[in-house]
Amino acid sequence: MPQPSAPQPSAPQASAPQPSAARDRTARALLVGGVLAGPFYVLASLVHGWLSEDVDLLRDSWSLLSLGPYGWVHVVVFLVTGLLVIAAGLGLRFRGRGVAGPALVAYGALLVVAGLALPDAPGAGTTVHGVLHLAAGGLGFVAFVVAAVASARRFARQGARGWAAWSLVAAVVLLAGFAGVASGSSSPAAVVGLTVGVVLSDVWLTTASLRAFREAGRGAATP
Repeated sequence: MPQPSAPQPSAPQASAPQPSAARDRTARALLVGGVLAGPFYVLASLVHGWLSEDVDLLRDSWSLLSLGPYGWVHVVVFLVTGLLVIAAGLGLRFRGRGVAGPALVAYGALLVVAGLALPDAPGAGTTVHGVLHLAAGGLGFVAFVVAAVASARRFARQGARGWAAWSLVAAVVLLAGFAGVASGSSSPAAVVGLTVGVVLSDVWLTTASLRAFREAGRGAATP
């Protein structure tokens, strides 16, 4: 009688990647957007402003770069920056709970709206697209403040007091700068205050995204 054959050892199978590892890789890819968004917007605006004869970046709002024959360049800058910020918000959402990620997604989306809605030229009256630009910008700044304050609270819970303070400074300076312009003041001091707030918020986004990027590589929790 034929003897039953002994069971053959099965070949080892490659282990499937862990869901958390996949999420970390996705988060890191998305957080690159947050690292790049600020430097891209600031550098592109500075170069455009330097080449422009109609806009003085030390006296005028950078949004005015969207006007004129080459205004489409700054519109593209707005759109790309908004999409990068959205990616950063999604990356933070992948990394943990809280409102910082969704708030940044909202901020990025509102940057896209502000880019598509051209601002009103000084002294040219008020238009629907000019009002929409201001409204999208204001709501976007509020969304950024929500993200920064939420991050500050989580940093504080983790004992990272320096990061908590840095997040609050970025939020307060941006909010104060926008409040100065929203009050109706078009003085150079008010415009410079808003510009400083925007640049500082971009620096915060870069540093916070870079921190989250590094933490995702270690599999650590992120604010």
